[in-house]
Amino acid sequence: MHPYELTLADASRAIAAKELSPVELTESVLARAAHVDEEVSAFATPTPEVAMRAAERAQAEIAAGERRGPLHGVPIAVKDIFDTAGTRTAAGSRVHANRVPDADSAVVAALKEAGAVLVGKTHTHEFAYGTITPATRNPWATDRVAGGSSGGSAAAVASGSTIAAIGSDTGGSIRIPAALCGVVGLKPTHGLVSRHGAIPLSWTLDHVGPITRTVEDAALVLDAVVGHDPRDPATLRVPVEDRTRDIGTDLAGLRVGVPQNYFFDRVEPGVEKAVRSAVETLAGLGAELVDVEVPLAESVHAAQWGIMVPEAAAYHQDTLWRSPESYGPDVRVLLEAGELVPATEYLRAQRVRTLMRSAWAQLLEKVDVIAAPTVPIAAVPVGQEHLYWPDTSVETVSDAHVRLCAPANLTGLPALTVPTSPDSGGLPFGLQLIGRPLGEATLVRVGSAYESARGGAGALAPL
Repeated sequence: MHPYELTLADASRAIAAKELSPVELTESVLARAAHVDEEVSAFATPTPEVAMRAAERAQAEIAAGERRGPLHGVPIAVKDIFDTAGTRTAAGSRVHANRVPDADSAVVAALKEAGAVLVGKTHTHEFAYGTITPATRNPWATDRVAGGSSGGSAAAVASGSTIAAIGSDTGGSIRIPAALCGVVGLKPTHGLVSRHGAIPLSWTLDHVGPITRTVEDAALVLDAVVGHDPRDPATLRVPVEDRTRDIGTDLAGLRVGVPQNYFFDRVEPGVEKAVRSAVETLAGLGAELVDVEVPLAESVHAAQWGIMVPEAAAYHQDTLWRSPESYGPDVRVLLEAGELVPATEYLRAQRVRTLMRSAWAQLLEKVDVIAAPTVPIAAVPVGQEHLYWPDTSVETVSDAHVRLCAPANLTGLPALTVPTSPDSGGLPFGLQLIGRPLGEATLVRVGSAYESARGGAGALAPL
């Protein structure tokens, strides 16, 4: 086994036991990225020199008995919307083509404090405003999309070009590419991770979280980056917590809600089969299955877009007016449309969101987690824009990607995607678990139990 093939937890244990050095691990990851990234194109800005200096520093600290924790000496990539001091942060746009921040974003600073090794900035849909990452290909089938907007982060993890990565999630942008690329994505509770220094898409809906190869790895990264930050007024004050604490415990007494509406509507047969099989696996592990009705399901699409579109337009208004030609056509159209949304419609969407948060809170008094598909389809071929469903409805690929992820953004609830059994062609699917506010440890417990029962956790794409 090459070091880049290790999960974060295994690499961390090997480093702690002095069986593997941060330099050896980083060299292996960088060599893997150099070998596969021409085909996958996960990285917007690789930082091999920065990475090797950080790895050497971590190696010296660990040798001196100053190990900082499980991320110390572990290579991690960061989506190119997070400021990195001295390294370009372009957000996939000509608008910021030459932008080099002089300070780190909160999440990058936390990773550095934990001793992580930054190996590069990953591709994103321009300003994270889309569910396809145009430059990036799916490592499981490079004629397919990787999803977005954190597609570069998911593809880098799935291809072994980094041990873990950071993404952002406004309408599913961590979970969509994680599901399509066969890795784990964790969108935490709104306010658990600071967004300071992250270029915003929607202040109401933006979240920051990890993309990894296993559920345990996701919990380890999350634990390193949570914390109150006065520079982000939405951040919460929460006690220090080990979110891996319940890994390995059974699911006896745990109630899993199985939606009877919305989440299994207009879903590819292969996705439905894989997710329902995953739900039965949870039952076999001791969980009680409870049928539930998703509240206000008919309002999800309107509320998501009614909030996101005008908020994005507000952030970009000055730049859009000054140099509209600097934006890609798809993002420019969305931003211009956002300026046409009346304040009354925006406020109505916010009121619906408030009702939705209350209704979901009542729903989650009856169950501990909701289990559903993450995305209703497998990764589509590059260039495909529409889906044609058996009921004769037509849906854009972007709407399909967001449809099942948006409820967790609107409610601010934590959500985890875990790979299920793939389709006959080897394309991954995702099981989505949605939990109570600050219920990440429960999601980790359930997700890791399923992961262990299914086998094959942490598999890399066969590039």
